[in-house]
Amino acid sequence: MRTRMKTIGLQTLAALGCCLAMASAHADTADDFWVDLRNDRAKSVKSLLVRGIDPNAPNAASNPPLVEAIKEQAWEVYDVLLADPRIDVNRKNLLGETPLMYLAILGETARMEKLIERGAEVNQPGWTALHYAATMGHNDAVSLLIEHHAYIDAESPDQTTPLMMAMRYDRGPTVKLLLDEGADGYARNAQGKNAADVGREAGNTVLANDLVERLNLERQRRMRR
Repeated sequence: MRTRMKTIGLQTLAALGCCLAMASAHADTADDFWVDLRNDRAKSVKSLLVRGIDPNAPNAASNPPLVEAIKEQAWEVYDVLLADPRIDVNRKNLLGETPLMYLAILGETARMEKLIERGAEVNQPGWTALHYAATMGHNDAVSLLIEHHAYIDAESPDQTTPLMMAMRYDRGPTVKLLLDEGADGYARNAQGKNAADVGREAGNTVLANDLVERLNLERQRRMRR
């Protein structure tokens, strides 16, 4: 009886040791994956994906690999990830940010278009790629998103619109583009402030005054009709 129990105990310890070794190996593999990703080692990342690494599993900061590759501008790894049939092009981090939104920050219009072709969603509740493109003043990206039916007056959780973000960061050409495309210059955020108010608060008085002047002229034209 004692011999049998001893045998069972040894078998259990051996199994536990095997599990721990496998877990340690998996952790090491995952660590290697993120190091290789950040250093744009496409061949190594591809090898790890073939061995079973999940191309959608987030890192400690909650960023999925596709988002992290964009942040690091590791474009060779980005292409490898995008070629993996398991990739989720709409996988978000905990802030609700998608790969398309990070491409919009960088103004990577060609990559944005390809990602949209792969099924990336242009619209979503809360912050959107259009907010991010407008914030950075990337007009080509703004135009691309609008062409793909981005909601021009999309509201963040505090009802901030892309136009308000362009005003806040003094992106005059982007403000003009958004208005030309039909953005609502009178919309208000959760604090009751419109785009001109947001611009003035940020110290962009000239741009805010230009916006008010344009809106007044447009209203006068409508009244004459």
